[in-house]
Amino acid sequence: MHRCTVVLSLLLVVCTAPSSSQSFDRFIARARSLPASDRGALVDSFMTAVPSFPFIESDSIAHFIYRGSASSVTVPGDANGWNPNASSMENLQGTDFWYRTDRFEPDARLDYKFVLGGGIWILDQLNPHTVSGGFGPNSELRMPRYMPHPEIKYYPDIPHGSMWDTTLSSATLGNSRRVRIYTPPSYSTSTDSFPVILFHDGLEYISLAWANNVLDYLIVHRGIKPVIAVFVPPVNRTPEYMGNQVAAFSRFIVDSVMGFVDRRYRTRRAPLDRAVMGASAGGNISLYLAYNYPEEFGNAAAQSSYVDPSLAGQYRNDPRLGLHVYLDIGTYDQAILIPMVRSFHSLVLSAGYSVQYGEYHEGHSWGNWRTRIGDALRMFIPGPASAVPRDERSHPGFELNQNYPNPANPGTTFRFPLSKPGEVSLKVFDPLGREVAMLARGYEAAGTHVVSFDGSWLPAGVYYCRLQSGEGMLTRRLVLLK
Repeated sequence: MHRCTVVLSLLLVVCTAPSSSQSFDRFIARARSLPASDRGALVDSFMTAVPSFPFIESDSIAHFIYRGSASSVTVPGDANGWNPNASSMENLQGTDFWYRTDRFEPDARLDYKFVLGGGIWILDQLNPHTVSGGFGPNSELRMPRYMPHPEIKYYPDIPHGSMWDTTLSSATLGNSRRVRIYTPPSYSTSTDSFPVILFHDGLEYISLAWANNVLDYLIVHRGIKPVIAVFVPPVNRTPEYMGNQVAAFSRFIVDSVMGFVDRRYRTRRAPLDRAVMGASAGGNISLYLAYNYPEEFGNAAAQSSYVDPSLAGQYRNDPRLGLHVYLDIGTYDQAILIPMVRSFHSLVLSAGYSVQYGEYHEGHSWGNWRTRIGDALRMFIPGPASAVPRDERSHPGFELNQNYPNPANPGTTFRFPLSKPGEVSLKVFDPLGREVAMLARGYEAAGTHVVSFDGSWLPAGVYYCRLQSGEGMLTRRLVLLK
């Protein structure tokens, strides 16, 4: 009878109070109140009752759990800069049950691992979600309002592009590298010419970010125009992307890589039909190429990017207003990069560039970057379903913040600051560009405005919220869940 009472009490705690942040605390308190010999049975029952791991309560509280023999267990990951000595777990005395509780945003997605005894790195064996990283797979914490993006998956029933490899050499750099080229599904059946996007760390954008899946999905769903993608790996990454080989590497990209692609494939040559994209240091070389070769690239995407101070100075002092810039950063990103990217965002806004910027509750990881590839592509080469104008531009004091939460289920909130009063409109459009809601219209005073949107009457899917005033036009992507 004693064990049945314990089990029933546990199930009552876990199953009847899912919105309470205290249910796990009550379980721990109950376990500690028992003799050490009885705690194992309670832990076993708890593990059976919990629906998934990490155990999440109240949308924002995550309980990490490990079962096994160890002298210590820590949880390094995006949340603590991957410090193996940070975020210690506590052992429930008399059992092999270890736990740690942290609070995160409801839409956060973070990489992590467990470290046993100060030196053995393992995945969270209780968590089925893993994500590829530059140093192998990591466990993936998905908070309740995080929605995996459908475009990163491989769909066998849709048309797929083709991949071609070639080796290109640079006499100046003194090396060769394999370059991979993606042609869209319609390439062999049409006589059209196509836009081009070049990816730095190119082979990792395929193996870790699944960029070819993203391209296939967006093309077939008309989110972007069919495009040729060029995936270029580094040979000497740091010197080429942010060191003393930047100039020589850039000439190699423009002369050898793009020269070969233009000779071999049917490409469009206008700068706004050509984009360059990279993450971390790869973002720096993307921004460098777009600024120094504006006749070649009219679009630059930099994800979680390092920005060389001299390059930032170029953008500040000699703006080239035809350039479109995409920037994103994780709020759990590398500490040095967050203020750097925020500062650069403010700089390019002040200089008059066309900018799309996003901050997400994620870290410095391919799991983050792969879900934003589509956002940059929709900005640069939008298809009929994207409904995002190419000429939109923001100015200092005119901004449309990303709605929160996003995804919405079904409610969300938009904020937009205005530095001066004026006429504005805030509308929601469906993927075909049809207006479905008017959130604000009329004369608004200077200051920050907050507008709520309830999408309960709309089908689940992707929508676009557009802010327009005399200062310009801005669009943000809204995902609606049901």
